[in-house]
Amino acid sequence: MKRGSSNITIKNRRASFEYEFIERFIAGIQLKGTEIKALRLGKASLNDSFCQFYRGELFVKGLHISEYDWGNLNNHEPLRERRLLLTARELRKLERKVKESGLTIIVLKIFINDRGLAKVEIALAKGKKTYDKREDLRQKDARREMDRSMKK
Repeated sequence: MKRGSSNITIKNRRASFEYEFIERFIAGIQLKGTEIKALRLGKASLNDSFCQFYRGELFVKGLHISEYDWGNLNNHEPLRERRLLLTARELRKLERKVKESGLTIIVLKIFINDRGLAKVEIALAKGKKTYDKREDLRQKDARREMDRSMKK
């Protein structure tokens, strides 16, 4: 069996409704042994997860990775902060944008790449206003109606 043959992708479905994405990045994530095993089983939740800078490094907070069922005393803490692995250039760029314009960094999805490594897709995002959310819902309904009429 190929090492990275699993197609595990955990998405933050609420993110596109709540935020407008400005720029996306793919980052590595620093995990413990039982965390990667739980991720491969698909036991993670991205609800309420966000990224924050601390001493020049980017950490993801609020990411819930359930405890590994067969883990022992060395099992991980489900809501611990995890460091994201980006280049120094990307980190400086993100930190500057967050400080200057009040943007936020959110986690869009977690996936296992073809080499078997856990990766995180993050986005520099701006919060949507209520009227923007209503407009998105209207557009989504219109697209759904058009698709239904095309099928008939």
